[in-house]
Amino acid sequence: MQQLETLVADAKALARAEVVPPSSAEQEVSRVMQICNACRYCEGFCAVFPAMTRRLDFGIADVHYLANLCHNCGACLHACQYAPPHEFLVNVPQAMARVRGETYQDYAWPPSLGRLYKRNGLTLCVGLAIGLALFLALGAAQNGALWGAGAGGGNFYSIFPHNLLVSLFAPVFLFAVLALAMGVRRFWREITPATSGAPVNAAAGAEAAHDVLRLKYLDGGHGEGCHDEDDAYTLARRRFHHLTFYGFMLCFAATAVATLYHYALGLQAPYDLPSIPKVLGAVGGVMLMLGTAGLWRLNLRRDPAQGDTSQRPMDRGFIALLFLVSASGIALWLARGSGAMPLLLCLHLGAVMALFATLPYGKFAHGIFRSAALVRHAVEKRLPNPVGLGAD
Repeated sequence: MQQLETLVADAKALARAEVVPPSSAEQEVSRVMQICNACRYCEGFCAVFPAMTRRLDFGIADVHYLANLCHNCGACLHACQYAPPHEFLVNVPQAMARVRGETYQDYAWPPSLGRLYKRNGLTLCVGLAIGLALFLALGAAQNGALWGAGAGGGNFYSIFPHNLLVSLFAPVFLFAVLALAMGVRRFWREITPATSGAPVNAAAGAEAAHDVLRLKYLDGGHGEGCHDEDDAYTLARRRFHHLTFYGFMLCFAATAVATLYHYALGLQAPYDLPSIPKVLGAVGGVMLMLGTAGLWRLNLRRDPAQGDTSQRPMDRGFIALLFLVSASGIALWLARGSGAMPLLLCLHLGAVMALFATLPYGKFAHGIFRSAALVRHAVEKRLPNPVGLGAD
């Protein structure tokens, strides 16, 4: 029965590719890939080009797969002899970025939220965080917990009871998980037939995990790094991505351990050093602040040719929310027990809730899609090249 369901899903994905006409962005990726397939100068740069050489045609599923394999390092743009101002106008990073922007919307669930976030990412993220923080502050003020004697004395749960916080955050978090799962499920079902349809084995899964955790393809394909504002190589983008990713994971681990402390061990917050939740949260928060500040600076300075400038509000919205979550968390820790603690708690909780609500519709979702594409690449590269094609 499961095999039958898989075959039906694959048939639906292929039918969609045949019925839905490609967008102009998808047509542009197909065009530049045809040129790149004839040249192959860049085939050693990243996963995109070996995957490209296994194809003669580039349907919608192939284009979505290749676009999410691309890490936008910019190396192929500076190496390309057909890049602008050449008449062929080959710009692989920009073409791939525009398709990725479409996939955020195509696979978003529900789709209307994806369209709203794409157009107004920065405004939506900051406005949602501030609005939620004000809502929480009003609630705390009504209970007399926002200032004066009722300001909590360093205990968060005297301002907002634990069960209230769970009832507020659990639905938002579960919605984000559901929306991400629905999106990546559709993406996986579409690209699997286009990447041979073979199942994932242990070796392919381990290689993909290695590539994801190391951000392998942010090294420009040669270890020297990416291009940002010019043709100079730099590892800054890779390092700031690592700080952001692992800082986020440490903060998430701190929350998970604190949940274990509360429910399994009966130890209630707040936790002090050297407790595990506090160490994980403090280190993760600092890493997240440094990483997002660096990514913001790089985003402001990056050459417009190395990406899709229309996505910058969405990118900056995600970066701003991550920075606000980490900065307010560190400030909340430092101000615990002071009169500023309740307001900082409202700001931090509002930022966290806004982050959860917008996770499925921007860069975080792309990280999931990219990981799925890398898994399919690791599977595909282990198979014989079709009709003698390929460079693996």
